[in-house]
Amino acid sequence: MDDHYFGVIKPRVQAYMDELNQELWKLGILAKTEHNEVAPAQHELAPIYSTTNVATDHNQLTMEIMQKVAAKHGLVCLLHEKPFAGVNGSGKHNNWSISTDTGINLLSPGDTPYENAQFLLFCCAVIKAVDDYQDLLRLSVATAGNDHRLGANEAPPAVISIFLGDELSAVMDAIESGKPYKGTEKTVMKLGVDVLPKFNRDTTDRNRTSPFAFTGNKFEFRMLGSSNSIACANIMLNSAVAESLKIYADRLEKAADFEDALHKMIRKTIKDHKHIIFNGNGYDESWIKEATEKRGLLNYRTTADCMPHLLDEKNVKMLTSHKVFSEAELKSRCEIMLENYNKAVTIEANTMIEMAKTQIAPAITSYAADLAGSAAAKKELSAKLACKYETELVEKLSALTDEVYDKIGDLEKAVAGLSKAKDTIKEAEMIRDKVLPKMEALRKPCDEAETLTAKEYWPYPSYGDLLFGVK
Repeated sequence: MDDHYFGVIKPRVQAYMDELNQELWKLGILAKTEHNEVAPAQHELAPIYSTTNVATDHNQLTMEIMQKVAAKHGLVCLLHEKPFAGVNGSGKHNNWSISTDTGINLLSPGDTPYENAQFLLFCCAVIKAVDDYQDLLRLSVATAGNDHRLGANEAPPAVISIFLGDELSAVMDAIESGKPYKGTEKTVMKLGVDVLPKFNRDTTDRNRTSPFAFTGNKFEFRMLGSSNSIACANIMLNSAVAESLKIYADRLEKAADFEDALHKMIRKTIKDHKHIIFNGNGYDESWIKEATEKRGLLNYRTTADCMPHLLDEKNVKMLTSHKVFSEAELKSRCEIMLENYNKAVTIEANTMIEMAKTQIAPAITSYAADLAGSAAAKKELSAKLACKYETELVEKLSALTDEVYDKIGDLEKAVAGLSKAKDTIKEAEMIRDKVLPKMEALRKPCDEAETLTAKEYWPYPSYGDLLFGVK
């Protein structure tokens, strides 16, 4: 049921996009891509790349303008990562590369031996950085909304891995093993600058399940949620790669034989960090098991799991040594991000309680009462009249009403228990372990009741109403 993905943009949405382009161009933001996405009423926009600071500002402005223009067209632009259960979520792809001040892309494989040596050095620096600081990259995209999206079969899993593509992976394998590269040129893989083999760059993005994919001359970090600022992800990525390059520079500058030191260093990087390279299906449950149990990769499924690791010693040391943050700023950032998470989920839980208590339960009860009245009227008219439909449905709805009532009470207790938390970290853990499971438990009977309750009784629009305008 996703054929709309390949269809034309609807006129009303196209009119919105046309005005959006105009408003963005007025601000110097060049938008390039507009097309239907997987979910109904979901669309994509891609600003043309720029330097990190400018791109970050553009991204913030784009989100604001998207919502303002939508309102003018009688639409609502949802920048929520998972607004509808069972429907594709919304995220961002952060395309990232590194270049010199003269515009040379250091992640472009090129077609000369010298450029290949340069590329492999910087590519290995990125691989090392992503592996060493998986936790920083994960927490850079951590929000209550994005926790629902990651790993939900339309976004990368919470486990971070790197996709290199078949050819580049083969090059890395040849370097590690010291065997001839059996690709475009059968040349012994020696990393002296003058004898590196040429290889065709992998320009095809063939793995949409990878959180961090090489796509020809850049890496694409796909874990950001639709409401995320791209600032934090790029801060962590830039800082981690800077740390790798600092380590490399310290080694190479002291080396007596530059080419030999370069060869050994790249080979060691590949050997030490190859466990994070994965070209397979990131959605496969067997991969998650392999990643965590065999490869030792991190799997922080929620904000409560990952955010406290911002204050791990290695992370504080790296970020303060590069003067990106002070230790006090890191503590403040961790506190604020967890407080945002706690408040967001608590508001959602209280809203859910109010919805279920004041509208959903009464709607079910009202419909059941009318059914019971109909059954009683039939029996009063004649004992022979069949009323199996009314009787059995009333029984089901009554049982669901009681279940909803019980689950409301469970959720209220869980929310009230948050007041006992000693700090934001403990509160986040309580939300993860107690509040969110109780919210899921309450949703289950509400969803079932919606499928049994007559449409005119149900207080909220259905997916059909929201996504397709069905009445």
